[in-house]
Amino acid sequence: MNSFSVKIWALVLATIGLAITAHKIFNVGLPLTPQQDTELWTVQAQASFTGDGGPAKFSLTIPSTTPNFLRMDEDFISSRFGLSVDTIDSNRVARWAVRRAKGTQNLYYRVQVARANNEVEFTSKPDFPEKPEYVEPYKSAIESILRTVREESADVESYVRALLILLNAPSPGANVELLLGRADDLDEWTSEIIYILKGVRIPARKIWGFTVSDSNNDMKLTPMLQVHNGERWFTFNPRTGQQGLPPDLLVWMVGDRPVYDASGAKDVELSFSVTKTYAELMSVVRKGAEASDSLVAEFSLFALPVQGQNVYRLLLMVPLGALFVVFLRTFVGVQTFGTFMPILIALAFRETQLFWGILLFTGIVSIGLMIRFWLERMMLLLIPRLAAILVIVVILMLLVSMATNRFELDRLLSISLFPMVILAMTIERMSITWEENGAGDAIKMGIGSLIVACIGYLIMTNESLMYVMFVFPELLLVILGLCLWMGRYTGYRLTELFRFNAMRRGGS
Repeated sequence: MNSFSVKIWALVLATIGLAITAHKIFNVGLPLTPQQDTELWTVQAQASFTGDGGPAKFSLTIPSTTPNFLRMDEDFISSRFGLSVDTIDSNRVARWAVRRAKGTQNLYYRVQVARANNEVEFTSKPDFPEKPEYVEPYKSAIESILRTVREESADVESYVRALLILLNAPSPGANVELLLGRADDLDEWTSEIIYILKGVRIPARKIWGFTVSDSNNDMKLTPMLQVHNGERWFTFNPRTGQQGLPPDLLVWMVGDRPVYDASGAKDVELSFSVTKTYAELMSVVRKGAEASDSLVAEFSLFALPVQGQNVYRLLLMVPLGALFVVFLRTFVGVQTFGTFMPILIALAFRETQLFWGILLFTGIVSIGLMIRFWLERMMLLLIPRLAAILVIVVILMLLVSMATNRFELDRLLSISLFPMVILAMTIERMSITWEENGAGDAIKMGIGSLIVACIGYLIMTNESLMYVMFVFPELLLVILGLCLWMGRYTGYRLTELFRFNAMRRGGS
């Protein structure tokens, strides 16, 4: 395969990996850095009433469809009451019941919500309303308003918007003034608008919600107007005509049903309060992906058991460390014993920590190298010699562990995590290099291996990189593409520039 084809494959793989990552960031909302927090609101409904000693029932309408918000959790708190939750006309209704209720009773419903860029829509499809028989003088006023609006609109959306602008004009005409006199508050005014829209058989209803804030102990339900164009619902502010749900409005219920109903109870009081806290953004996004049955949640590493997650948090850092080894060897020209031996040593450094890891690695390799030269005098075959070196490495690791345990140096007990086969092969290859090319090249390659292992340790212990690789494992495709691209590099290495510079000075 020629160089151009390899570069095309590298580009395709990197593009796929980056595209999936971009989808997770911009569409799903996964954060790029760990420990990002997002706002979380806890809304509480508290119902209190006095029981007369007999059976008591209490029902409360609770959120069902919540555009712009994600329901994280909800709790029903009561004592001795039975609980059931039903769905009635696009609403969820919590029903409490008890055989005997005497004295003051308290029921609580709490829901935690977080902001979400969800595409949740109201799915119910209403029937077209019957045209009412308006009575005079309201009949003439309403029909005049409807004729005026019809000329200034093209569809249901523009019709409702034009109607709301006309009804809420700063200087209303006589017809509007007549209708305004029939509404004392926003609830009645919204009902009046729905009554007017029946004249042109446009389905309309109220939705009720709270404007969430930092904290509020006396929240009131606010009505909004919804109309249906035959395909979907559109929301309007009944006072301003502005289309769309406000981003901070938590929809609580739909329609004109009462927010609560009680029997066997007196002195009923219902209050709403909200408080704001903060939660880890990652948990909120994961909850949203699970709620929407997203493939991101289904094929996420977070779906693995905890033990599996911990394994892959480590394994996913190995390709990243390998990428840097490829870079250092291909472009810089750092010489090491083995291609990926430094990465395996770096994995051991994760447990021993860097300083003690360097100390142990240098000590074991140095002692093992001296013993290897002693074994050379015995004229052993290659395989038995390697086995002997492996046994010696294990003995050295055992002696170090016993000595450090005697002096209570707990950190050095982690020497057992060093890959002993890699240490044995390092000793063998270093001794061969020493014999063939001299001590200088052998020491240079040993130092190069140690430097690469230290850099690999710093990379593979970086919390931000560990988070990115675990949350966006598709970046492995990007790493693969970079490895393919670097695999076709045939230019100079950085260290070769110094070598050729010396030749140039000698030639001149």
